[in-house]
Amino acid sequence: MSTSPIFARLEALRAAMARAGVAAVVVPSADPHLSEYLPPRWQAREWFSGFTGSAGTLVVTAKGGGLWTDSRYFSQAETELAGSGLPLMKLNVAHTPEHVAWLASQFGDGDTVAVAGDSVSVAGAEGLAQRLAGAGASLRTDLDLPGAAWADRPARPAAPVFAHEAPYAPVSRADKLQHVRTAMRRAGATHHLVSSLDDIAWLTNLRGADVDYNPVFLAHLLVEDTRATLFIDAPKLPPAVKAALAADGISLADYGTAAAAVAALPDDATLLFDPSKVVVAILDGLPASVKQVRGPAPSTAAKARKTPEELEHIREAMRRDGAALARAFRRIEAGLASGEPLTELDVDTIVREARAAQDGFVGESFSTIAGYQANGALPHYRATEEGFSPLAARGLLLVDSGGQYLGGTTDITRVLALGPVTDEQKRDSTLVLKGMIALSRARFPKGASGPQLDALARAPLWAAGMDFGHGTGHGVGYFLNVHEGPHGIRPPVTGGALVPLETGMITSIEPGLYKPGRHGIRHENLAVVTQADQTEFGEFYAFETLTLCPFDRRGLEPRLLEPSERAWLDDYHATVRAALSPLLDGEDRAWLEWHCAPL
Repeated sequence: MSTSPIFARLEALRAAMARAGVAAVVVPSADPHLSEYLPPRWQAREWFSGFTGSAGTLVVTAKGGGLWTDSRYFSQAETELAGSGLPLMKLNVAHTPEHVAWLASQFGDGDTVAVAGDSVSVAGAEGLAQRLAGAGASLRTDLDLPGAAWADRPARPAAPVFAHEAPYAPVSRADKLQHVRTAMRRAGATHHLVSSLDDIAWLTNLRGADVDYNPVFLAHLLVEDTRATLFIDAPKLPPAVKAALAADGISLADYGTAAAAVAALPDDATLLFDPSKVVVAILDGLPASVKQVRGPAPSTAAKARKTPEELEHIREAMRRDGAALARAFRRIEAGLASGEPLTELDVDTIVREARAAQDGFVGESFSTIAGYQANGALPHYRATEEGFSPLAARGLLLVDSGGQYLGGTTDITRVLALGPVTDEQKRDSTLVLKGMIALSRARFPKGASGPQLDALARAPLWAAGMDFGHGTGHGVGYFLNVHEGPHGIRPPVTGGALVPLETGMITSIEPGLYKPGRHGIRHENLAVVTQADQTEFGEFYAFETLTLCPFDRRGLEPRLLEPSERAWLDDYHATVRAALSPLLDGEDRAWLEWHCAPL
């Protein structure tokens, strides 16, 4: 253990803790914008633990600690934590407290727990401080001990920023800012602080590449009644973008001065901010005289409701994405048939190259998951040069991938039958598909939320005594983050907000089933909420499926499908065939025709 580089890093952190008189350090998966995917500079949790999953919290104490993560990463975390001396703390498992409760049970009078103020939200810090105070301990957010102990910590990213222009950006930044200012006036706010990167990119009609897979850039934005300030490293902005921002009343300031600007707000100011999306460090100096209005950023809900013009671009992006996948999947099947030695790594490469050939393609929307057979049972599996599986002409290959296009963001999962599959695999795949179909064709009243619909996708699995541990659907941005709030489809959570689904919102529909050591199934389409009809009981909504790519019928058991389900699948495949055929030719079109044939 003592020879592990992770062990040495933890010892350096513990030495810094001892010098500061700190009993425990919390290292979240977060940056100053609470992003899902982190620039290297803020990947402290990975640096000090060795765990590379996208979600998790590290706690380090003088002699121990632990790494908390959810079921998506249990197998991965157990492997990556080996040699670190850190135990895996499994979230949502009986008898395992989450890290806040664990800290409150371990530390008491006179103990100090620290978390870097630029990696914890205002709401998160307040909740942790309250729990610790109940045990007699205190919280410090003014120490960045992981940063102090991190040798050769990477610098901030400095990728160029570019304009997201017409026709892809049909709403001007001036109109978006006016929408925000109207909401500010309704809330009685004179100022509004935005730190979430996708909100800033959406409001300014700008995009960047500071965060892997998400076309965003590091910045904070302070909006006032007649002007706004963008806190950003100015060299990222080309002169034309600077001039366009100035024309819309947006001035520039250095990225590192946002906290000072907040501290300099006038005494009679009223600041609107989302305490779950702004870090403590930015608000540390907020004058006590400044009134606070806490609530969601107005841009978050507006950004989630795609306009008709945006949806037209998204539909075209789906066509191009579907055509790329048709080419990629045919290439994989043909390679295996000819005896070509393919691996999961090759799947990643083939899919990426097919997308890159499409007009308007900018990059991937997340790291491709290509899991063959048992690897498909790891929901967030990723093949690496150090660990991957070869493909064979038998069994199932799960491919979860997505692309960023100027006209939209895609996210799709398909399960390919590479050859003979077992009756169990066919049954499981069909039960998951039944759940996806049930949710895809749902009708629901205006005001309904994702948690109220979640059971529709799980019912066929429940009937067979099975379930899956992740959510059924997440919002998706418009050439923005592949995971976007405020809505989602997941089981109800005690105290959780029920965000109504509204027309224009895009969600994934992705039930799954995972049997460790055997196989994993996930079928995923993106869908947009649309107006269905008006009855004496009010307005009703429905889902329009946006994703265009066939399901592999060879991995299904058609006898388990009801006539209406077979009709839905046949209709979907007819739609896919009509949309993609003009973009394909030769063997690629023949592949599409065969896979879109009626059951």
